[in-house]
Amino acid sequence: MSQPPGQQPPQGEFGAPYDPGTGPYTQPPAQPGYGYPPQGYGPPQPGPYNQQPGPYNQPPGPYTQPGPHQMPTQQQPPASPPGPGGPLRGRTAKIVGAVLAVALLAGGGIWFATSGGGDDDKPLAGPTHSAKPTVKPSPTRSGATGEPVVSPEEEARTINAGAKPGEAKVSWIQKGGVDLPPNGEDVYGPWFAGDTVVKAMFYTVSGYSVADGTLQWSFRLPSRMCAAPSQPTADGKIVLGIRHDTADDASCDTLQMIDLRTGKAGWRKTFVREGTWDELSDLAMSVNGGTVTVGRVSRSEGFRVSDGKQVFRGQPGKCQPYGFASGPVAVAATSCMNSEYDYKDQQVQRIDPATGKVLWTYKLKKGWRVSQFYSVSPLVVSLKQPDKWGILVLNDDGTYRTQLSGGPGDYAPQCDEEMRATSKNLDGCMGVAADANTFYMGTKAGVGADRGNKLVAFDLKTGKYRWSANSPEGQSAFPLGVENGKLLMYVKPTLKKGGGVASLPSAGGTPQMLLRHPASGAEMELGFIEPYVVYREGHTLLMQTRLSGIADDEEVDMRSMAVYGG
Repeated sequence: MSQPPGQQPPQGEFGAPYDPGTGPYTQPPAQPGYGYPPQGYGPPQPGPYNQQPGPYNQPPGPYTQPGPHQMPTQQQPPASPPGPGGPLRGRTAKIVGAVLAVALLAGGGIWFATSGGGDDDKPLAGPTHSAKPTVKPSPTRSGATGEPVVSPEEEARTINAGAKPGEAKVSWIQKGGVDLPPNGEDVYGPWFAGDTVVKAMFYTVSGYSVADGTLQWSFRLPSRMCAAPSQPTADGKIVLGIRHDTADDASCDTLQMIDLRTGKAGWRKTFVREGTWDELSDLAMSVNGGTVTVGRVSRSEGFRVSDGKQVFRGQPGKCQPYGFASGPVAVAATSCMNSEYDYKDQQVQRIDPATGKVLWTYKLKKGWRVSQFYSVSPLVVSLKQPDKWGILVLNDDGTYRTQLSGGPGDYAPQCDEEMRATSKNLDGCMGVAADANTFYMGTKAGVGADRGNKLVAFDLKTGKYRWSANSPEGQSAFPLGVENGKLLMYVKPTLKKGGGVASLPSAGGTPQMLLRHPASGAEMELGFIEPYVVYREGHTLLMQTRLSGIADDEEVDMRSMAVYGG
């Protein structure tokens, strides 16, 4: 995504997003329940953030889930420009953005050129249960194409029969199973609670056994899903964003709590969306401790997951948080309204999720916005301008630590734009990982026969490039997380090779395969286009981020999840 950034501070147009010599602007803690006043903020500076970098350091369970999605670039249509969170989509406006991976050599940072109600607390009907998904004993015919459709169970058996020594078996496969609208739908999750993995799409939330894919429960929502956090609470609760009713233009203004362990629905609550920006903006949802946050252009609100009680609603003054990322602490991206059409000044704030109290504030330099939060601990944040990209590292107290620079360039973290999902959460990137001292990401894959790339490490104390290592021969890879001091990566399949998971020591070197997926299943694995990937305890889980079919009901038979290992 970029040419290699230089080691010296950039000059002129491609200046750093802050002046490292001036340090951050940090405001003393505000009074309980209140944010900071809009006055006295000093010159804008870069901001931090905290989100889990990959599928690790998350709630207990046999798997951990990837982090999650990003608020889009600000745009300004003549009649109704968006606010801080991103473009206006949904019922009356749909902006489809394409990000160009254009490289710019810019000096001391890594830059990329881009283009640009009422409450109802009564539980819903309980879930349905099935000991085993319905299995057809022989191929059926697709209603869309008339071609034979092989059941997931038969496909897994066929792949495993062709697996070579040393290759992992396919534990189970799940189909999409839902007839979707012509443009398809996002797939939300995966969320893990005990021995259950959960996905949600359209009107349906389903829990499966991690061990064998058996359907544990399935719940029919009263209206379509429109948003969801990337993580559940530690005790396995999730709060979903759903539409007000079943009308095509229904507002995304209702929250539904579900217990992921049992599939039972809890409270349901409608919140008020006020004004044009609020009404049209997408939701950025997160779970921080026992609070679910619902962010949009004009404000963020916090609700207690246990009972739906509202614990905060926005901040006083002109600066309002528009999104958080899930994790043990709540750090928000905040925009300040300079005029009705100008939300360009941004901040990062750490906020107490139980009260809404602002604990510290860090201002971005004018023109920069929070793109994604790459890591919670350490704090690593992606910053964007229309034609620049910077990666900033902050201390836990919000003070400046460093910015990343150097290396081979062409970096390629995989966020929602690349993964086809339309979610606007701020923790939606695969392909990045961090531990206390090192940040990792991959470069773009090669073209032609050699699809390899490089895994790149940066020193978080100095921000400087540390080393790069080649991916396994002929296959590209991207970071998943750090475990026991080693970088874990997902190795992508090719037409002749299965994918898998490999590791690298913290000092670099040659990747060592931990779990090689079977070459006999390469075609099936290639059908997962930029999937969420989760690895833990010797198993890999792949999940599509979005399902849609070219022909009628084709998406019903598409593979939506697959698990390897064991």
